[in-house]
Amino acid sequence: MAEKEACFKRHARLLTAADFSRVFKDAQRSSDRLLTILAANNNLEHPRLGLAISKKNAKRAVDRNRIKRIIRESFRLHQADLPAADFVVMAKPVTKQASNSEIFKSLEIHWNRLRKLCEKSSSA
Repeated sequence: MAEKEACFKRHARLLTAADFSRVFKDAQRSSDRLLTILAANNNLEHPRLGLAISKKNAKRAVDRNRIKRIIRESFRLHQADLPAADFVVMAKPVTKQASNSEIFKSLEIHWNRLRKLCEKSSSA
């Protein structure tokens, strides 16, 4: 994949409260001990990512920022393979103790699972 295609630009982000609300209201869900990811098909030609990492689950800003950095990097690397959907990633309290590789593995599983779920729902 060309470096240009693998960047995380503004159009690939969920920016408005209305976008987040739509995903929370009508979403496919993938969850494990570290993360919950919600996905809702969008009418665009590309996937978008939103992050909901709360202070309740990771009190220190350094922990929240590390989690967000890992999620954005994983999304950036997988966005070419993901369907045209909006994804909202939420961290659970144990995520702050997980290693970077554990979080990457968890995200890999979620992206594959959600790819299949979104394809099923769009064909139905």
